[in-house]
Amino acid sequence: MFLQKLLMMNYKARSITVTETTKHRNERQQKSKQSSAYTVDVFSEIFECSSLSDERTSNADPIHPMDVQMAVFHCADGFLKQLMVTKLSQCRYALPLLVPDPFTQQIEFPLWTFREINQSWKIKNNDSETMSQSQPVWKAESPMVFFFRFGSVSSSKSQLINNLINEKHHTFFHRHCPGSSRTRVLMDGVVEIAWFCPSRTDDDKFTDRVAFCNLHGDAGEHEKQLDIMTSMASVNVVVLPTLDRNDKRMANIQSLYKDPKPLICLLPENVSALTEQRNGKYKIGLKDRGQADVSEDLRKAITDCLPSAFTFRLEDVSKHSDIRVDEEDDNDCKTGKDAVQHMIGLLEKKDLTKIKESFLPHQGTLWHQWCKMNKELNRPQGVDPEMEISNKKVEMRKIREEQHKAPISEFINLFMKQMNSHATNKSMFFLKWLRILLDEYTSADLSDLLHKYNRTWTEVSKLSRSSSSNKSVELLPKQTELLDLSKKLQDATFGLEHIMREIGQIYESCSSVKENKKDLQFDFSSLPSLAAEMMISRFPLELMDGDAAHVPLVWISAVINELIHKLGDQRVFVLSVLGLQSSGKSTMLNAMFGLQFAVSAGRCTRGAFMQLVKVSDEMKTQMNINYILVVDTEGLRALELAGGSTRHHDNELATFVVGLGNLTLVNIFGENPSEMQDILQIVVQAFMRMKEVKLTPSCVFVHQNIADVTAGEKNMEGRRRLQEKLDKMTRLAAEDEVCDAERFSDVIAFDVQKDVMYFAQLWEGSPPMAPPNPSYCENVHNLKKTILSHVSNSNGMMLTDIKSHITNLWEALLKERFVFSFKNALEIAAYRKLETEYSKWTWSLRKAILETENTLQNQIENGAINVVEETDLQDKLNIKSAEVKRSMTEFFEKDTNASILIQWKKSFEIKVSHIQENIVRETQRKLNEVLQQRVLKKKIDAQRTQNENALLEKAKDLALTLKDKANDDKILQKKFDSFWETCLNEIIKKTPQVKDIDILRDLRVLLRDINESSPVLDTQRNVLELSSYSDYVQIKKKTFCNNTTICKYVYKD
Repeated sequence: MFLQKLLMMNYKARSITVTETTKHRNERQQKSKQSSAYTVDVFSEIFECSSLSDERTSNADPIHPMDVQMAVFHCADGFLKQLMVTKLSQCRYALPLLVPDPFTQQIEFPLWTFREINQSWKIKNNDSETMSQSQPVWKAESPMVFFFRFGSVSSSKSQLINNLINEKHHTFFHRHCPGSSRTRVLMDGVVEIAWFCPSRTDDDKFTDRVAFCNLHGDAGEHEKQLDIMTSMASVNVVVLPTLDRNDKRMANIQSLYKDPKPLICLLPENVSALTEQRNGKYKIGLKDRGQADVSEDLRKAITDCLPSAFTFRLEDVSKHSDIRVDEEDDNDCKTGKDAVQHMIGLLEKKDLTKIKESFLPHQGTLWHQWCKMNKELNRPQGVDPEMEISNKKVEMRKIREEQHKAPISEFINLFMKQMNSHATNKSMFFLKWLRILLDEYTSADLSDLLHKYNRTWTEVSKLSRSSSSNKSVELLPKQTELLDLSKKLQDATFGLEHIMREIGQIYESCSSVKENKKDLQFDFSSLPSLAAEMMISRFPLELMDGDAAHVPLVWISAVINELIHKLGDQRVFVLSVLGLQSSGKSTMLNAMFGLQFAVSAGRCTRGAFMQLVKVSDEMKTQMNINYILVVDTEGLRALELAGGSTRHHDNELATFVVGLGNLTLVNIFGENPSEMQDILQIVVQAFMRMKEVKLTPSCVFVHQNIADVTAGEKNMEGRRRLQEKLDKMTRLAAEDEVCDAERFSDVIAFDVQKDVMYFAQLWEGSPPMAPPNPSYCENVHNLKKTILSHVSNSNGMMLTDIKSHITNLWEALLKERFVFSFKNALEIAAYRKLETEYSKWTWSLRKAILETENTLQNQIENGAINVVEETDLQDKLNIKSAEVKRSMTEFFEKDTNASILIQWKKSFEIKVSHIQENIVRETQRKLNEVLQQRVLKKKIDAQRTQNENALLEKAKDLALTLKDKANDDKILQKKFDSFWETCLNEIIKKTPQVKDIDILRDLRVLLRDINESSPVLDTQRNVLELSSYSDYVQIKKKTFCNNTTICKYVYKD
C-alpha cells in the first residue's frame, strides 16, 4: 500500500498506519466487558499509573510510519531504492542521507538514490534578470543548515524545519504528524535532507537555494553522524535541554562554539527572543512562544549567517572514509559508471550543437532526405507517377548506400559493446548512468540556450508591438537570431533516444544493402536485440522519430520480432495518450504506471515513445492480457513550431497514435476541449479514408487542472455539447467520404457517460516547493481502474499483430496527403465545396476558349487569318473572365462558410488567373501550329510534282543498274527497300514530327488541378482501358467488430 501510493506521487503514503489486528482488539474488548463498571476503582484507573505490562497489553502502539518507509528502503534493491527516493522527492519529502544498517550500525550514504533527482529554482543574474536554474541535486551547490538535538526535548526540531521550508507540508516527519507513535525502530541515527528552492516571489523564506539536514534521535548517541554533518554544514542548529556544566555533551557544544562556523542554539526552557551572543553565535528561547515567532527568529538568524557560509555539495559526503557509499559497494554500478564516463569523455570540449552531427551521422541529413523521399514516393504528383516512383526508389537506394558508408563513431561502438555484455543488471546500471550523465553534460548549455531564446523572443515581441518607423529593419535580424537559436536548441538536445535512433539507422542501412558495415564489430542482425532488452527492462523506445516525423518500419519490426523471440508472442493491450503541449500527459503516465517518460515544461517529448508494462500474475487472472504497451507522444500545437507544417504533423501523429491504440487517453488541460475536438475530427475523417487498415480504436477524455471537485456532476451540459459536436462533425465527414457513420462512436468507441474524467490540479500550491495534490493522485488511481476495465473487456493484440498493424497504419498514413492539412472536418467540407466551384469556374473558362479556338480554326482553314496574337485571345476571354470573377467574389463573401473560405481566397484567385493565362497560351500555340501546318501543306503541294519527277528518274536509274539481276527477287527487294527509305528520308527530313498524345497524362493533370482531394489521383491504373466506369467508382461499406462501423473505398481491379 505504501509503495503503491508513493509511486503515484501521493504524499499520504506516509500517513498509512499499521495497527493491531482485529483478533487482538476483539480479545481486549472481550476482557474489558468481563469486569463491571460498578465494581471498578475509578480513581485508580484514571489517575494512578498502570504497570508497563498492563499498558502494553491495553494499548499496543501502531508501527511508526517512518519505520514502514525505512523497512521498505532496507529491503529494496538499488533500482527500487532510487525510484523510492525520486518519488519521495517529488512528494517534497525529506530524503535519507545517512542511513545506519539496522544490524551492523555501519553508516551508508545512498548516493545512487539521488542520481535521477533534478531540481529547478529561480535566481537573479548579474543583470538582475530572473532566470530559471535546473540542476541534479547531487551536483548543485548550496549552503546547508544542520539540525540536531541532545537528549529529550519538548519541542520538535523536525516541525521547526518544516516551518522554515513549507509550513503547509510535513517535509520532515515529526511527532505531531498523523500516525506518529512513541516507538520507532529504524529512524534513530538516520540523517535526512531536504532543500528550499526559491521562486523569486514575496512568499520566499530565503532568496537562495538552501539545504536542510536533520539528525533523528539523540546526537549524543550518534557521534559519527554528528561529526560528519557538523563538519560539512554551513550553519549548525542544536536543540538543547538545560545541561549541567559538567555534562559530557557540553564538550560538544563548547567545541562547536569555538568553531568559526555559525551556531544557533534553540533552548526549549528559555523564553528569550533571538539573541546574538557573539559573531555567528545565536540563542533562541522556545518556551511560551508561538511557532510563527520562533520560525521568524530562526529564519533571520540563518539568513544573517548564509552570506559568509561556505557551500555544501551532496556528492562530497562520499569523501568521508568511515561511511559506506552504495555506488562503490556495487561492482555492476561501478562498472556502468566507468564505462559511461569513458563515453562522456569523448564528448568533452565539443560544441554541443555539433555533437549529433559528429557522433551520430546516420540520423542526420541523409535520414531526413530519405524520409522526405519516402513520403513523396507514396504521394506522387508528377505527370508520370511510374517514372517518378522509379526515380525516387533509385535515389532512396543511393541514400541508404551513403548511410552504409558513414563511419560508426567510437561513442556508439562503446555503447553497443556495453549493451552486448548479456548481463541484465550490468546493462540496467549502464543505461541509467548514461541517462544521468548525459543529462548532466547537456543541462548547462541547454539552460543557457533557453535563456538566450527567451530573451530574444521577448525582444521580438516588443519590436512587433512597437510603432517605430524602422521596425521591419530591426525585427528581421532578431527573427533570424530566434530561428537560429531554435535550431541550436534542437541540435543540442542529446539523449538515449538519439543513440537508439542512430543504432536503428545503422540497422536499416545494413538491411537495405544486405551487408554488414566494416567498422561494426558484430553482425547487424543482433542490433534489434539491444532495443528489445531495453524495452523488457522498462526503458522507453522511440516509435516515431520526432525530428524526421517518420516511423522507421524496418527497425521497429525487427525490434518487435526480437521481443517475440525473447518473450514469446504475448497478448498486449496498446494504451496511447494524446494531448496539447504541456498538458501533463507524461506526468500522468509516470504516476499511473511508475514509468520514466521525460517530463518538463515545454515540448519535452518529440515524436512517439513506447514502453512495455508487465501485467502482474494476480491481474492476469482477471484479464486476458500479458503486457500493456504504453505509447507517449509529443505535445500537439506547440507554440515554437506554430504553422501549417505543424498542423499537418500533429494531425498525422494523432491519427497514427489513435489508430494504433486499443485505448487512447485524450488529455485536455482545463475544461475547453476545442483544440482536441478539431484534431479528433481530422482523425475520424482520415480513418474513413483508409481502405486497407482494420481499426477498432476507443478513447477516454481526461480534463486536467479542474479546481472544482464537483465538475463531473456540474458539467453534464458540457459533455452533451461535446458529444453533439463530435457527432455532427462525424456526419459531415461521413457525407464527404460517402459513409454511413452517424455518430463519433461509430468510428472511435466512446461513452460520454463513462469515458470523461476530471483531474484536480497537479500541485497543492505553487511550485517549486508545493507537493503533488492528493486529489490528483486519487484521480490517477480512478483512471487506472477505468483503463483496467477497458483492458479486461478487450482481447488486445498479439505482438505479431501489433507489428503488422504498425506497418499497415503507417503506410496508409503515408499515402494520405489531403486531410492532415486542415484544422477540422468543417474546413475539409468547405474546401471540397470550394473545389466544386473552382472546377465550374475553370470549366467555364476552358469552354469559352474552346469555342473561340474552334471559330478561329475554321477561319484559319478558310484562309481568313494568317496570325493569332495572345492579346486577341485574351480580349475574347475577358467577358467570361469577368463573369468568373464576379462569381468568385459572391461565393467567398456570401457562402455560409465564408469565414473559413476567406483563408483560401487569394490562392484560388491566383490559381484561376494562372489557368486563364495557361489556356490562352496553349490555345495560341495550337492555333499557330495549325497556321504552320497550312503553310507547310502549301509548300509540300508545290514540291509534290518535283518530288514525283525526281523519284521517277531515280527509279529508272535503279532499274538500269539492276537489269542483270532481274531474276533474283531477294536482291531486288533489298535494293528497293534501301532506295525507298533513302528517298523517303530526303522528302520528310524537313517535315515537323507529330507529337505523341498522352491522354492519360493530360487527364491526370486536369483532375489534379480541379480536385485535389479526390482519391482517384492516387491510383496509377489506366482508366482508359477499363471496360466499365461504373465499376471504377463503385463504393462498398464494411462493418467492423465491436459495433464500430466505418466505410471504405474499394476500387475494383
